[in-house]
Amino acid sequence: MKLNVNKDNCIGCGACTGICPEVFEIGDDGLAEVFVDEISEELKEDAIDAMEGCPTLAIYEEKEEIEK
Repeated sequence: MKLNVNKDNCIGCGACTGICPEVFEIGDDGLAEVFVDEISEELKEDAIDAMEGCPTLAIYEEKEEIEK
């Protein structure tokens, strides 16, 4: 599972870092960012809680494109 943050929507409230600090941090720009490449199974539930708890819906899951 991979998550990312839409910086245009993020307000830097820190809700995600409070819920899942093992995946999210506030960057130098004052906005949230994901600092792991792949979210482990152990952190998946907390990461999803952080995504769903984002007040601006700035966190989204990156979907892999299926080659045809």
